[in-house]
Amino acid sequence: MESPMDRCFAEEGHSQDIVLEKQVFRSKVLESHVQLACSSQYSAFPLNGNELCIWNIGINPVHQPLHLIGHHHSITAVSFGSKMDPLLVCSASRDYVIVWNLDECTKKALQGITPCGIVIGTLLGIVLYVRFSPDDQTVAACAGNRIYILNAKNEAVLAELEGHLALVTAAEFCTWEKNMLISVSEDRSFKVWDCCTGVLTYQSAVLTAFPLLSLFIDEEKKQIITGCADGQLWIFSLISGHNYRCVVHINLKKERERFYSKTGKYLQQFGEIQNNFKLSGINDMRVEETVETTLPILRIEHCDKPTHAEKEGNFFPAVNARYLWIGSSTGLFIINLANFEIEAALHYKDYSDLSIQFAGSCALTRKAVDGKVLCLLSSMFESVIALLEISPTALMRAQKNEFLSYGKEKRLLVIASCSLLPNSPLNTESLKKSSSKLTNKKTLGPKGTMKDQPLVFHNKIKSSGYTSAPQMIMFSPNTKMKKTNKVLEWKSSCKRKNKEYPLENFPPTKSEREISAAGKPTSISCIQVSGDGEQLACGLADKSLLVFNSNLTGTPSVFSGHDGAINSVGWSHNKKWLVSACEDRTVRIWSVCNTEPALLLGREMFQKSVRFAQFYYIDKFILLGCGAEFHLVNCYLDISKDDLKRYKQKSVCNLVQKFPMASTVEITSLSAVNDFYSYIVLAAGSNRALEVFDLNAGCSAAVIPDVQSRSVHQICQNKGSAFSTQQPEAYNLFMTSAIGDGIKLWDLRTLRCERRFEGHVNRCHPCGIAVSPCGRFIASGSEDKCAYIYEMHSSTFSHKLTGHTESVINVAFNPSSAQLTTATLDGKLQLFLP
Repeated sequence: MESPMDRCFAEEGHSQDIVLEKQVFRSKVLESHVQLACSSQYSAFPLNGNELCIWNIGINPVHQPLHLIGHHHSITAVSFGSKMDPLLVCSASRDYVIVWNLDECTKKALQGITPCGIVIGTLLGIVLYVRFSPDDQTVAACAGNRIYILNAKNEAVLAELEGHLALVTAAEFCTWEKNMLISVSEDRSFKVWDCCTGVLTYQSAVLTAFPLLSLFIDEEKKQIITGCADGQLWIFSLISGHNYRCVVHINLKKERERFYSKTGKYLQQFGEIQNNFKLSGINDMRVEETVETTLPILRIEHCDKPTHAEKEGNFFPAVNARYLWIGSSTGLFIINLANFEIEAALHYKDYSDLSIQFAGSCALTRKAVDGKVLCLLSSMFESVIALLEISPTALMRAQKNEFLSYGKEKRLLVIASCSLLPNSPLNTESLKKSSSKLTNKKTLGPKGTMKDQPLVFHNKIKSSGYTSAPQMIMFSPNTKMKKTNKVLEWKSSCKRKNKEYPLENFPPTKSEREISAAGKPTSISCIQVSGDGEQLACGLADKSLLVFNSNLTGTPSVFSGHDGAINSVGWSHNKKWLVSACEDRTVRIWSVCNTEPALLLGREMFQKSVRFAQFYYIDKFILLGCGAEFHLVNCYLDISKDDLKRYKQKSVCNLVQKFPMASTVEITSLSAVNDFYSYIVLAAGSNRALEVFDLNAGCSAAVIPDVQSRSVHQICQNKGSAFSTQQPEAYNLFMTSAIGDGIKLWDLRTLRCERRFEGHVNRCHPCGIAVSPCGRFIASGSEDKCAYIYEMHSSTFSHKLTGHTESVINVAFNPSSAQLTTATLDGKLQLFLP
């Protein structure tokens, strides 16, 4: 044992109070793969093979440590009890499993008497893991491929659990289920046992090609988290009725690379390795061999929420985050359990004065004391054990300033909070006003004849009517007809006008009605419910555009004219108009009252197919996504007919500006709010990036690289509804969805992913997503012929809607009532009610 090393390491990019090496212990034998134990007051570890060393953190190191001798073989596992009075510690080796009472052992040691413990197991084999039950009455000892349930007070085997095909590496008792025990093994599966009867109640399939090494039970979320030797993490639900379904799968190596890619530090480190090898004269082909390919998960432990996270993130209560410590051979990682991303990383090699650079085993305290966490490490290659004191708040603060500063320069908001700039593209004059100015010319009399008017002599007033040339009347139309030169009035049958959306209701999960949208099976490309909740627009792959009653009753209205699959459909804010984009490189704006096209934007305007079309800025503009740019178009719509020029269209449009998305081939998704004034437009591209445009300034405001592992196929904003009220901050939340990468929830103010939702199947088709008007639920389609509903504060789905005949590729909530409509790949529409 060496003297205490109260040293603080300050490296570039790290604050001086991040990590402190409290103590270093030297052993005569290698203790690399031994289960260590660490609590807020004590740390326990084997020393010199068969000695159990207890270090009291709060006592003067002169009187340290406490040595407990009773094993003849090397100690392989150590664990503390669940209660503090008295505090028990269990040590296991090939010969014995011994339980020690630390209070009694400390008193005997002070009296000069050799402390002794209680032998509760003999010759069980090589024990890799021990764990006390929540009441400290029993101990689970993992020896070989078996688990022994031992009495903690005497030598008695209460149960012997057999079923694993390889070494059992960890086992944990469930705190809310008295008799439940969960174990993981090198056979790459986990099993759930009734430890009283010894009955196996559940066994998982093989999860990975690598052994499972660690296990953690999350009491708050009722989940189990397991990690393997290849850096993979799996989270499974233990909630009754969830059938141990997988909530999420995390690749720690990929998350680490994504964490460093925010500032290019990973590439910078890789470049330094290459330069070092070049200077050494080593071929570049060997550089790849030096890069670490695995991150074994040695330990998973709860991490208290750092105070830094409370101050700078999680503005919306629904996405309050919780954290986990992940201990690996090269460092410690803090994982956010809301978005399953790395929030901070501590690599041992970044601190050159640390005694351990590669760890063989790891133990962490479950709760922080004065903001500090204790970490006990054993070296993988040397006979060294070190006790570290870490400040997670300082670690996250240092790395948040380094990696996440891009979102602090300008805080973006969806709701417009300032007036329009004079040169803003949104400040364009309305076409309706400009066209009315053209008609304010002086007109002639009823029949075009000139009236006799008195001659007036005045300096500022010209004589009227005498300077015009005489005109001959050749044809006089019948002017006594009823005038129809006004825009048709929209008579809405909105029965839900004064009805508020039920905020406290359960989500719609009961199937009410199912219909076929077309006479033959055809894919439904897009669906959208009107703002009053009365009608549902459906774009089909067979060129059809249909409008149904939102209750899916009656005969739909048919809008024909497109010559290709319809890519997008959108309602206007006043419910009078529909805009549709098609593969035939045309955009049509329809009058809902008589199913006639009010405006046609032809192929001469677009070089590629228009993928997205929607009304914007409370119907003043239309956004069109085409290729790698989107168009801001100003339109004046009028379907009235003139008797003389009845074939001439009165609707006009004008291209205001084009906004190209940087470094992408095609915009894959586009979204903006139309129900209230907003300057923000979100665009996702084929380069897997998401770009935020501020149309008040007329430029790009921010770029989020690597939004998901594949291109985003839908951006879904929390737009709310005229029938419900949400917190203003909630409108800054939006979701992205990508094939094979689930759903991510983002906050526009921080430009960070706040939560991930996984559970639905999305490997091939771009399945749609939707958020409820109350902002509490998210609906998603799925390829397993089901639709899924997630709660905003939970990462696993709460309801699974079955009964579909094909993959569900589109979903839509009704803005005025608790209804959900789903659309399938074979053209079926299904309505769900609470």
